[in-house]
Amino acid sequence: MSEVRTQDIGFFNKYLTLWVVLCMVAGVLVGKYLPSIPAFLGKFEYAQVSIPIAILIWLMIYPMMMKVDFASIKNIGKNPKGLFVTWVTNWLIKPFTMYGIAFFFFYIVFKSLIPASLAKDYLAGAILLGAAPCTAMVFVWSYLTKGNPAYTVVQVATNDLIILFAFTPIVALLLGVSGVKIPWATLFLSVVLFIVIPLSGGVLTRVLVTRYKGVSYFENKFIPKFDNITIIGLLLTLIIIFSFQGNVIIANPLHIILIAIPLVIQTFLIFFIAYLASRALKLSHDIAAPAGMIGASNFFELAVAVAISLFGPKSPAALATIVGVLTEVPTMLILVRISNKTVNWFPAKTLSAINLSKKNIDF
Repeated sequence: MSEVRTQDIGFFNKYLTLWVVLCMVAGVLVGKYLPSIPAFLGKFEYAQVSIPIAILIWLMIYPMMMKVDFASIKNIGKNPKGLFVTWVTNWLIKPFTMYGIAFFFFYIVFKSLIPASLAKDYLAGAILLGAAPCTAMVFVWSYLTKGNPAYTVVQVATNDLIILFAFTPIVALLLGVSGVKIPWATLFLSVVLFIVIPLSGGVLTRVLVTRYKGVSYFENKFIPKFDNITIIGLLLTLIIIFSFQGNVIIANPLHIILIAIPLVIQTFLIFFIAYLASRALKLSHDIAAPAGMIGASNFFELAVAVAISLFGPKSPAALATIVGVLTEVPTMLILVRISNKTVNWFPAKTLSAINLSKKNIDF
C-alpha cells in the first residue's frame, strides 16, 4: 500500500501550515508594533472590500481556475454515480453539518470560553468554509491517492459551476439562521469579484492559450509558471489580515485552537460520508478518494475573500476562515493516508483499460 508521498506536493504547499503560522506571527507583530501599516491599507476600500486584499485574492484564485477544463463536462453522463456523491455531499450535506457542528461547539461546548458575540462571528466564518468545497487543492489530494485524474477534472468542473448558483443562497440562508445581518449587495459583489471574474478569466485564458499554443504547452509550461503565485498571494493576504487581527489574537490565543476543533471534526465527517457512500455504491477507489477529498477540503481562498468582504479583515469571522487554512494541509494529509490504507475496501478499477486522456475523456 502506498504511503503519503509528501515530496509530491510543491514546496510551499507541503509546508503550508508552517507558512501560515509564520504569517500569523508576522502579521500580529506588524499590527502591534507597526499599526500605521494596517491603518494605511485600511484606507483603500470599496463597498467594504479591501482593494489590496482583493488584488492578492485574485492572484490566489485565478491560477486555480485556469486548471479546470470545463470541456470535460460533456462526459458527465457516462459514469454519474461518483458525481452524485460529490454533489450531494458538497451541497446538500456539508454546509449544514458545518453549521450544526460549529454551533454545537461555539455555543454549547465552549460557551464558558467564547463570548456569544464572538461565537456568532466564528460561526459565520465556519459557514463560509462549509459552503465552499475545494476547487484546486483537490488535484493534489487526488494525485496522492492515485485518483482518476480525468474524473477528478469533471468533479471539480461541475463543482465550480454549482458554486456560481448555490454559494450565495446557502450562505444567505445559514447566516440568516445564525442571526447575522446579510449585506446582500456585498455578498453579490463578493461572488462576482471572487468567483465570476476569476472563473471567466481562467476559462478565457485556457481557451486562448490552448488554441494558439496547444494543450501540452498549456499544461506543461504555462500553468507551472503560476504554481507558487497562489500560495504567495495567500501568504501576503494572511500577513495583512493578521495585522488587523493582532489585538484579537493576543487577547484570545486559545480561540485559535477552539475554532480549529469543530473544523477538523467536520473535515473527517464529510470525508467519510462521501467515501463510505462511494463504497456503498461500489465505486472504484480512484473515484471514491477524490469524491471524499473534494468535500472534506475547502475552497478556503473564496471563504477568506468573502469573509473579508462581508465582515472586514478585522472581523472574527475572517479569523475563523484563516484557521481553516491553518488546519487544511495536516488534516488532509491524514485523510490521504487513511485513503491509501483502505484501497482494499473498494472493487478493482473498472476504468483502467479505457483511454482517459484529457482530450477524449471516456468514463
